[in-house]
Amino acid sequence: MTAPQPRQGVLDISPYVPGKSSAPGISKVFKLSSNETPLGASPKAIEAYGLAGQHLQDYPDGAATALRIAIGKTYGLDPARIVCGAGSDDILNLLARAYLADGDEAIHTTHGFLVYPIVTLGAGAKNVVAAEKNFTADVDAILKAITPKTKIVFLANPNNPTGTYVPFDEVKRLHAALPKNVLLVIDAAYAEYVRRNDYESGIELVATSENVVMTRTFSKIYGLASLRLGWMYGPAAIVDAVNRIRDPFNVSGPAIAAGIAALADTAHLDKARAHNERWLAWLTEEIGKLGLTITPSAANFVLIHFASEKTAADANALLMSRGVILRQVTSYKLPNALRMTVGTEEANRLAVKTLAEFMGKSA
Repeated sequence: MTAPQPRQGVLDISPYVPGKSSAPGISKVFKLSSNETPLGASPKAIEAYGLAGQHLQDYPDGAATALRIAIGKTYGLDPARIVCGAGSDDILNLLARAYLADGDEAIHTTHGFLVYPIVTLGAGAKNVVAAEKNFTADVDAILKAITPKTKIVFLANPNNPTGTYVPFDEVKRLHAALPKNVLLVIDAAYAEYVRRNDYESGIELVATSENVVMTRTFSKIYGLASLRLGWMYGPAAIVDAVNRIRDPFNVSGPAIAAGIAALADTAHLDKARAHNERWLAWLTEEIGKLGLTITPSAANFVLIHFASEKTAADANALLMSRGVILRQVTSYKLPNALRMTVGTEEANRLAVKTLAEFMGKSA
């Protein structure tokens, strides 16, 4: 008798490894490894979370109705076409379960978010990688990778960990050339940070299409990563399919309450945007002065390139010794690079000072 065996693809998955949160022997650390906001959550969201704690004995609204209404009001969307989940990762997994079967194919780009192959392989489908151009998703390469077995295209826009984005005209060109039975998933986790005139998060395309969804998260600019809260906007038929397999209570009551309050606190959101805009530009300029190459980023992090894998590892070791924790991105096929989240002023300046020391320069 043989032991129980997992389904096809499961043992091919490389488990997701999150960014480090501690440095050996260092008491005060600056965690710049997980793209968390340095400003924290809205005080109003924290207050709402605390109040919700008085009702932990109650099941939450399984449909997250109040949160969907709040999201709809914020973005001008029909709440009936919104699905909420335990982070956008939950939504990505639901889409894979609903639209992929054994032998199907799903496409993502070379340095795309690591969750895409995880949910693809977990559904028994094949993971297909489309080449990028200058660390950016290449529409022509994606289209070239399409086969009769393709069922989903995952597009992170902006992309993690490169910070690059695809202009809206290119996203529309991609969609127009896709077979109608292929689902385009636009992962816009960092949309709130983007300051580009040619960018669109995907709302317009979803509103006018039957095979496009957009996913978003409260984990980044809203500072609610610990609560695991995300959402999807999609066509009615796709929303219906996802809701049929969604866990009945996949979003907690405290998360719902904090999400609603976070959306309402526009002043905190504006403050977070302004902080990121200032320090993203500063980091790009100051690190560039050290002779290091940075991929231009539209998100809340920078990708720093080094001469070799060893050089990147040595730089990371020195940063860790100073309590500055960056993200090694070898698992993203970027062994010569480190990803740095925009942090507080103190964290940003210490990171640049340490990199300057590493490069033998003054900062």
